[in-house]
Amino acid sequence: MGHGIKALVFDVFGTLVDWRGSIAREGAAWGAARGVAADWAAFADAWRAAYHPSMDRVRRGERPWTILDHLHRETLDRLLAEFGIIGLDEAEKDHWNRVWHRLTPWPDTVPGMLALKPHFTLATLSNGNVALLLNMAKRAGMPFDTILSAELCRHYKPDPEVYRMAYGLLGLQPHEVLMTAAHNSDLVAASQQGLRTAFFPRPAEYGPAQVKDKQAEHAFDFVATDLVDLARQLRAI
Repeated sequence: MGHGIKALVFDVFGTLVDWRGSIAREGAAWGAARGVAADWAAFADAWRAAYHPSMDRVRRGERPWTILDHLHRETLDRLLAEFGIIGLDEAEKDHWNRVWHRLTPWPDTVPGMLALKPHFTLATLSNGNVALLLNMAKRAGMPFDTILSAELCRHYKPDPEVYRMAYGLLGLQPHEVLMTAAHNSDLVAASQQGLRTAFFPRPAEYGPAQVKDKQAEHAFDFVATDLVDLARQLRAI
């Protein structure tokens, strides 16, 4: 196709799936069925706000390697108390923690991936653990060829080891792999390891108050409006 790209590796949370809306919707339905009132959008925001700080403790060596499911569960236990949600047994807490396995894709995600799949290898490149990403992909119908996770190299993005792992495991050169994300910082880190980069915005990821990542802030290789537009730019459509 002229651009030399053989594989796309995707950030997942926010880029392909709507974590905030998914958690808020499931929380509202769960709360209504049990008579539990809470600001579920705020609950989702607070859960996500702990994402980077909890991983950074692992990245800095302040605690041993810990998968994201376990980090999420530690945050959940704290948030349930903070939001006054009481009386859950261990099975219910585990089910709630696995809401991250049940996130809903954005409307263009699956159509874009289906257009790309005949022409490229498609893989996750996410801080989510393997089981989380696999369960999410199967439930959402996201047609990945393989699951690449921070768990495989025991480093969290933006550690360089994660990006190097991607092209190494795929048997490709860095310039043959296109890191695809809705987050500027992820793409900058990928580009520093030689990967090609593609940005498209998800202006509703953090809700109506979103400020960051509403546009490309660097000279990435591709800038699209969404995943279907990126597929067009890669001449897959």
